[in-house]
Amino acid sequence: MLTTYSLKMPHAVYGGENAMDQITAILKANNVKRAALFTDKGIEAAGLFTLPEEAVKASGADYYVLDDLPAEPSYMAVQKLVDEFKASGADIIVACGGGSVMDAAKLASVLVTDEYGVKELLDDPGRAKKCVPIILIPTTAGTGAEVTPNAIVAVPEKELKVGIVNDNMIADYVILDARMIKNLPRKIAAATGVDALAHCIECFTSNKANPFSDLYALEGLDLILNNIEKACDDPEAMTEKNRMQIAAYYGGLAITASGTTAVHALSYPLGGKYHIAHGVSNAILLAPVMRFNEPACRDRLAAAYDRCCHDEEKTCKTKEEKSAWIIRRLEEIVKHLDIPTSLKEFGVPESDLEGLVESGMQVQRLLVNNPREVKPEDARALYKEIM
Repeated sequence: MLTTYSLKMPHAVYGGENAMDQITAILKANNVKRAALFTDKGIEAAGLFTLPEEAVKASGADYYVLDDLPAEPSYMAVQKLVDEFKASGADIIVACGGGSVMDAAKLASVLVTDEYGVKELLDDPGRAKKCVPIILIPTTAGTGAEVTPNAIVAVPEKELKVGIVNDNMIADYVILDARMIKNLPRKIAAATGVDALAHCIECFTSNKANPFSDLYALEGLDLILNNIEKACDDPEAMTEKNRMQIAAYYGGLAITASGTTAVHALSYPLGGKYHIAHGVSNAILLAPVMRFNEPACRDRLAAAYDRCCHDEEKTCKTKEEKSAWIIRRLEEIVKHLDIPTSLKEFGVPESDLEGLVESGMQVQRLLVNNPREVKPEDARALYKEIM
């Protein structure tokens, strides 16, 4: 556990009933003349874009919509969107979407300059400087992108996803409105929800865990373990959906204060090369990595059981039993949500094993956080387990 630590957060976060209405007041308070609205065509087709668009209209500001962003975008696709944004002349960004949309918006907020582009930030993230304020509105309860200083982009030439991290990309405003996730397809709700689950349990067991990250990671883990299944299964379960949205936000805060571990590190090549959805990649690796880590974080997993298991008669008494219960619960959730647990379903051949190991081991930014050292032979065994 870290002995010195910090936590940086968005300027303001609005949640609860009709939280979207706050956008109008924010734009008026900032004397916004022209807003750039980032989203994607899937959000528009689902009718989710209407609420933030109407709130922007109510402010009286002019606005411009940028929606040409593919899922799991490459840094080139993000740069194309950024160039379009720069030409729009907008003085604030309102981003409504999942992790890819919010990450693109965060990058755009620091790229209203000719001094550097997305490619340059891949090499030197420290160059990023805030140029315009951003309002982030998540449409999933999962990525936590609305609160982190991270932006993840695919780098095709490396067959890898890479994180650009800079505090200047922390949002100015966040809107958590459960209406935005009410009609989220179960498949997407499940994958993004397990992503949030991974954030919380990874940050709680990270080498960089600290009192700040523990506060949010443990509360988020409790909320997710006890609400994710109903939130995904029942479109009308608004109480559980609201809890999941808060938990995903807490998971993002935990990342900001601590950091994810080998689950995320080893999942990046799966998204970078095979375009497997980020949450699904994490779900596939979650239980195998936690079993690998268990001897090094048994006390923490036992503490998670004490906090998150609400059975009237808790049957687990020893740390070993409590730790095993948590890992078993992770497996139960992934199975219940019908998320694949094998790379066979994505046509990944065993002949690609060494390439995965090589790519996964490059993500030292996260592997150093893992409570148990991951050597190439360990990564090989973990990838082999899910093939």
